[in-house]
Amino acid sequence: MPRVHERAFRVRHYECDAYGHVNHVNYLRYMQEAAMDASAAAGYGVARYEELGRLWFVRETDISYLHPLRYGDTVIVKTWVEDFRRVRSRRAYELRHAQTGTLVAQATTDWVFLDAATERPTTVPPEMIVAFFPEGMPASGDRREPFPAPPPAPPDVFTVQTRVAWRDLDTAGHVNNANYMAYLEECGVRVAEAFGWSPARMIAAGFGIVARRYRIEDQQPALFGDELTVATWYSDARRSSAIRHYTVTRARDGALIARARVTWVWVDLASGRPIRIPDEFIAAFAANRALEAGESEKDSVGEMTS
Repeated sequence: MPRVHERAFRVRHYECDAYGHVNHVNYLRYMQEAAMDASAAAGYGVARYEELGRLWFVRETDISYLHPLRYGDTVIVKTWVEDFRRVRSRRAYELRHAQTGTLVAQATTDWVFLDAATERPTTVPPEMIVAFFPEGMPASGDRREPFPAPPPAPPDVFTVQTRVAWRDLDTAGHVNNANYMAYLEECGVRVAEAFGWSPARMIAAGFGIVARRYRIEDQQPALFGDELTVATWYSDARRSSAIRHYTVTRARDGALIARARVTWVWVDLASGRPIRIPDEFIAAFAANRALEAGESEKDSVGEMTS
C-alpha cells in the first residue's frame, strides 16, 4: 500500500470566479501543494530534491470536476502515488467537501523524473520507491491511457497570443503547469466572445459553460519571455456538452509546448443543472467545429442551413 496524505484547504474569496465557484485552476494549485506536502512527509521535500539535483516535471494532468466549491468551503485533498515506472510516476488525488464528504473532483498527474542540470529523464532510485511504498509497490500499475489524438482542425481555428510573465514561473524557471490551464481558460473565454457569446451575454441568457474534465499533456517547458500561441477548435457536440481542443505552441519556432482536451458542459446558472446547448450558440460556432469522421465541409454547410 502507498503512503496516503491528506491536506485541508479553506477556499479564499479570490480563488472564486464570476460564477461564484472555485476557479478550475485553483484545484490544480491545491493538488500541487498537497503533493509537495506528501512528498516531504515521505522524506523528499524541496531541500532533498535540491541536494539530489533532481526534479519532477508534470507530463500529463487529468482532472474531472464533479461538484463546485464556493467561498468559505473547506476541501480535503487526499493524495497517494499509484506507481513508479523507470523514469515516471503517477499520483492520484481525491478532493472532498470537508463538511459533507461529497467528492468534488478526482485527478491524476503523470510525472517524469529529471536531472535538474540537464533536464533529461533519469531513473527513479529504489530508495525513493520504498519511501512512498513502505509495504512494497504493486507488481504492475494500471496501463496509461494514451492522450487522445484530436480531430483535424477546421479552417477557422481561433488563436490568441500570450507572453510568459514572471508571475507564471515556478522555482525551476518553467511555466507552472497550473498556468497552462489559465492560458486555456482565457482562450476559451476569448473564443466564445469572438463568436458572439461574451460572458455577459451568456449570463443574461441564464446559462454558463463549466469544465467537466481537463486533460493536459505538457511536451516541453515554456520559459520567461516566450511568446506563445494558444489555438482552439471544438468537436463532439452533444445535448449539453462539447469537447474543446487546444494547442500551445512557441511562436518563434512553432514548437509544441502543450496540448489539451477539455469537456465543457452547459448549465443553468440558477439550478446548476445541465441544459441543452442553445441552437443559436451551435450555429454561431459552425466555422470553429471539427468535422466528424466521414463528414465533408459540404455536409457541414448543409447541416448549418437546414
